[in-house]
Amino acid sequence: MSTDEQRKLAAIMFTDMVGYSALSQRDDKLALELLEEHRQLLREIFPRFHGTEIKTIGDAFLVEFNSALEAAQCAIEIQRALAKHNADVPPDRRIEVKIGIHIGDVVHRGGDVYGDGVNIASRIEPLAGAGGICVSMDVERQIRNAIDTRFEKLAPTELKNISVPMELFRIVLPWEKQTAVAAKREVASPVKPNTPRLAAGVVVVLVLAIGFGWWWTSHRRTGYAAKNNAGAAGPGAAGVSAKSIAVLPFANLSHDPDNAYFATGIQDEIITRLSKIADLNVISCTSTQRFKSSPDDVPAIAAQLRVANILEGSIQRTADKVRVNVQLIKGATDTHLWADTFDRDLHDIFAVESEIAKTIADTLKARLTGSEQNAIAARPTENTEAYQLYLKGRFFWNKRTGQNLNKAADYFNQAIAVDPQYALSYVGLADSYLLMPLYGAGTPEDCYPKAKAAAEKALELDDLSAEAHTSRAQIHCYYDLDLAQAVREFQRAIELNPNYPTAHQWYGSSCLISLGRFDEAIAQVKRAIELDPLSLVINTDLGGTFYRARRYDEAILQLRKTVDLDPGFYYAHWNLGSALAAKGQMSAAISEYEKARSLNDDPSMLGLLANAYAVSGNKAEALKIRDQLEAVSKQRYVSGYCFALVSLGLGDKEAALRWLEKSYQDHAGDALRFINVNPLLDSLRDDPRFRALVQKVLGPKS
Repeated sequence: MSTDEQRKLAAIMFTDMVGYSALSQRDDKLALELLEEHRQLLREIFPRFHGTEIKTIGDAFLVEFNSALEAAQCAIEIQRALAKHNADVPPDRRIEVKIGIHIGDVVHRGGDVYGDGVNIASRIEPLAGAGGICVSMDVERQIRNAIDTRFEKLAPTELKNISVPMELFRIVLPWEKQTAVAAKREVASPVKPNTPRLAAGVVVVLVLAIGFGWWWTSHRRTGYAAKNNAGAAGPGAAGVSAKSIAVLPFANLSHDPDNAYFATGIQDEIITRLSKIADLNVISCTSTQRFKSSPDDVPAIAAQLRVANILEGSIQRTADKVRVNVQLIKGATDTHLWADTFDRDLHDIFAVESEIAKTIADTLKARLTGSEQNAIAARPTENTEAYQLYLKGRFFWNKRTGQNLNKAADYFNQAIAVDPQYALSYVGLADSYLLMPLYGAGTPEDCYPKAKAAAEKALELDDLSAEAHTSRAQIHCYYDLDLAQAVREFQRAIELNPNYPTAHQWYGSSCLISLGRFDEAIAQVKRAIELDPLSLVINTDLGGTFYRARRYDEAILQLRKTVDLDPGFYYAHWNLGSALAAKGQMSAAISEYEKARSLNDDPSMLGLLANAYAVSGNKAEALKIRDQLEAVSKQRYVSGYCFALVSLGLGDKEAALRWLEKSYQDHAGDALRFINVNPLLDSLRDDPRFRALVQKVLGPKS
């Protein structure tokens, strides 16, 4: 054990809000309010019983106590306080939690706690039920004679990732209603040595009670699923394929928290393999990452994602050994279809991913062609070090900031150095360089040639990579301004992997819309949303596609829905501002631009803001922002397009044309690809020089 580790025996409590995930999707504002109320209330109680808050995990608490008694007393007080709170508030503001407690060996490291004590407590908590407390047998033994309450013994339970079934107990709280059925359940405490066996008649009553309890629980769960599916097509409903699946984030059970990237990567790799099966409808990880690895509202999540099946999993890695647990669940009923545990060496991880994908396909009776079987069985690299570096690269690439894109590129380059034949590392490198200019992390002249070279190398190594064809297609849009060639590459990517949402997204929102093929563009982005329904970027791009198709009302409606998904997503505010400006609602447009600016310092926002202020008559503010934009341009890359927007707002078409021409010379295709459909450039359309520039941008290249 390293010097920064401390091993001890401790009581661990897990708490979890009931129904928070479903509420956050229905009413994000109310969910956040109740989450904060819940945190304040519980944090006031923990110290009174010498509880130490280790961390929060979304709407859950992990708390450590020195004794099982203090943990149980704290849990009872929490449920007492919440019962009192709920009696005084409307039904929609009630807060219910489930609590699980176990005492066992734990390890303190880096401000966090690990070990079986933690793992078992986290598995016990879901069994507590709303407003309940569930404890392990070890806890019950220590507190049975120390607190004035009863215990209900649960049937021996197999917990996820725990090899031996455990005896668990539910604490019967004093204020709970005592029904006739509950009164006849087996009472496990207080226990007397000479307690006689139950008489035969009591056994019969007990069996009937258990049967009634099962019936009642199953019907409550069915009712819960029906309630959450109301108004939306749930699994099995019209429009939801029986062969649709979402893979939830894999829990990282490793002692080392740095292995979070590994758990994320395994989830992403399984999704990638499944998506290569054309007969399956696979939801992207972008939409699933906001959910827990083992949620308590599977039917609601399945309904929200419009899938029939859910895959849950966990990863535990120690040195070069890996344990992968997976469970395939029928979404509508929360029943298991298949589960397995894989204990393998790290270098066998690709075989595990392939076996999981193949078994899921077989279970869902999906057709598999020979090429698809080869695709899901492929080993992208034989080098485990390169694979881990690639996973780290994708981990940072998904956290879209300029700094993280540079980190991602560094990891991809390291992976390439270890295995120069690793095609996906070149794809990751291409995607990183492709996005850097959009986030002010590099210039088009520097980044786009590197992106193109990396994509070409990836295709040289693997011409059947849909990801590589998608990257090269977007490079044709951004760098080469060759939309005809981009169309061919996007079509090839979709042919290779029809479940790859980024291919559909970029094909519609970047390529087809620029060509004025509006209906096709919208259809492609809508298909991307079917594959990745909660992706903020794709939902925003659908609004942006409506905007460029001059369908402003639909754009505003779509973008407001996206803002509701995440009010902190600046890109949605940016696009909403543009759509509102096109409708002549300049004050509202400026408000949205200002929100976007406060959330992200992208230079593009300064150009849009200056344009909007100038058009609305506030030229002084527009000039002030132009000065800020010029100052920023001395520190980082700013597209000439941004200055063109300022000039257009101020009525200086000559300057606007010069800036647009400079953007073309700088290969700033990220802005110029929309030149023929951009409403902000409408005042230039009659100018022969502008028409000539449009021809240069969109004219035949290949």
